[in-house]
Amino acid sequence: MHDIALEAIAGALERREFSSVEITSHLLERIERANGTLNAFITIDREGALRSAAAADAARAGGATGPLLGVPIAHKDLFCTAGLRTTCGSRMLGEFVPPYSATVVERMAAAGCVTLGKTNMDEFAMGSSNETSWFGPVRNPWDTARVPGGSSGGSAAAVAARLAPGATATDTGGSIRQPASLCGLTGLKATYGRVSRHGMIAFASSLDQAGPIARSAADCALMLQAIAGFDPRDSTSIEAPVPDYVSQLDRPLAGLRIGVPKEYFDPGLHPGTEAAVRQGLAELEAQGAKLVDVSLPHSPLSVPAYYVIAPAECSANLSRYDGVRYGYRCKDPVDLRDLYERSRSEGFGEEVKRRIIVGTYALSAGYYDAYYRKAQQIRRLIAEDFRQAFEVADVIAGPSAPATAFRFGEKSSDPITMYLEDIYTIAANLAGLPAMSMPGGLVDGLPVGIQLIGNHLQEGLLLNVAHRFQQATDWHRRSPGFTA
Repeated sequence: MHDIALEAIAGALERREFSSVEITSHLLERIERANGTLNAFITIDREGALRSAAAADAARAGGATGPLLGVPIAHKDLFCTAGLRTTCGSRMLGEFVPPYSATVVERMAAAGCVTLGKTNMDEFAMGSSNETSWFGPVRNPWDTARVPGGSSGGSAAAVAARLAPGATATDTGGSIRQPASLCGLTGLKATYGRVSRHGMIAFASSLDQAGPIARSAADCALMLQAIAGFDPRDSTSIEAPVPDYVSQLDRPLAGLRIGVPKEYFDPGLHPGTEAAVRQGLAELEAQGAKLVDVSLPHSPLSVPAYYVIAPAECSANLSRYDGVRYGYRCKDPVDLRDLYERSRSEGFGEEVKRRIIVGTYALSAGYYDAYYRKAQQIRRLIAEDFRQAFEVADVIAGPSAPATAFRFGEKSSDPITMYLEDIYTIAANLAGLPAMSMPGGLVDGLPVGIQLIGNHLQEGLLLNVAHRFQQATDWHRRSPGFTA
């Protein structure tokens, strides 16, 4: 049963081919066997999952229906879950049990989804490889000597290894799309504000956005349908109607203009990755889409701008973890200063502390104008590049990541090299645009992702393009062959 994708599970439950308790039990057993190898889950909620599955079966027996009723999924461990530990991959929140659930969690539960557990992640979503988690690194099921990408690496590894048919994730600078690319999955970051951030533990508030990771665009459409929409508890939430994403999937691509930015095919792109992306673009062209050249001249500045803005916001957001109100508290502090210093230095990992220091420096008197203000000006120029590109293109396409999954330790000693893993994804976050990655091939037996970027609130169009591509290819059906 674990080889069945999310959409197929939903259909099988509707036809009573198996029950939610049966599929949930099967996946829980698979998770428990595989997690020692992959480390994809921090918390497995066996009791809660089986209780929810039984409730879903009872609801169906009573005549209830729903596209996700009884479907098991996993949540990235930065979505608050009432009564279930939420760690954010950090010692700082290692034993934190929230009193409420995030809106994303509430909406998935309201749709009838069963929560299998909470997936591992880079600490406070800071990383591109899932090597910074306090709970240890996540391993890529395509090759367990390689990283799954980050920060949503646990969600990606769980879906790729067939431990869950879908999982929630978040994307601050590429943390849905890059792990989706490295694990051979489909992952979508919605327009900033399309999905509520209420109850989503903050890293960089003007950049963070939630979305689904699953095997296909059709699976992602079902999940996004459940979680998208206005939330009065989130001041950045967009008050706009949510279209029927599923009904838009099969629209033909004839006449669609696909922009191909020259800046995304630079010398840093692996030749095998470029060839796979070019072949994917040729398939879309064969379906009637028109490829047009576009330019995003300020995109090379996206990485330096991001690594000023994001650390500055994380410095402010993470100041709340002081060892006083909740979270990790050092033992036997001698005074208040010692409490603050040791609680934060012991509770945070090296990458988090590095970004807090950088962000505090960028916001400090005398440096604010030179760094933070300048980065925000660059952000505006990047957004303007996209605006001009969308005058001649409906969708922008290119690589999701520079290459395939790299080996553990290969880049962790050099933060700058690691940061460049997000060079093609960061710009969409800075501009607040929807973007997704879809499987586009294999290079040396490892997955390659093709990135699609849309104009604001055009998630339906992105899913449509990806679905039509997946109707003509089978890359999204390829399995790593991981044995649990």
